[in-house]
Amino acid sequence: QVQLVESGGGLVQPGGSLTLSCAASGTIFNRYDMGWYRQAPGKQRELVATVTSRGSINYVDSVKGRFTIFRDNAKNTVDLQMNSLQPEDTAVYYCNAKLTIFNNYWGQGTQVTVSS
Repeated sequence: QVQLVESGGGLVQPGGSLTLSCAASGTIFNRYDMGWYRQAPGKQRELVATVTSRGSINYVDSVKGRFTIFRDNAKNTVDLQMNSLQPEDTAVYYCNAKLTIFNNYWGQGTQVTVSS
């Protein structure tokens, strides 16, 4: 069983920055592909950024150049640095750890609100 705990959400003005952090426990962290997803009200959950166990990184087009995902296998954490935030980035952000379709875990989510 994998436990994921997110932190770092909050309210920020347009153009501002936030860093989300996800701490994992209960597993061999470096074997898992890690990712951040988000779900805005009335919308489906979407991929934001992923980093595989081998370090390959992928971003959704809407955040390229603004968001950076970083995993630290020594600390069992994966962070999402978010810059130039816009109101459309408002959502609940979820941390994900995936090894197989049967070993796929989610955190409880952290709210990010971008508003003036």
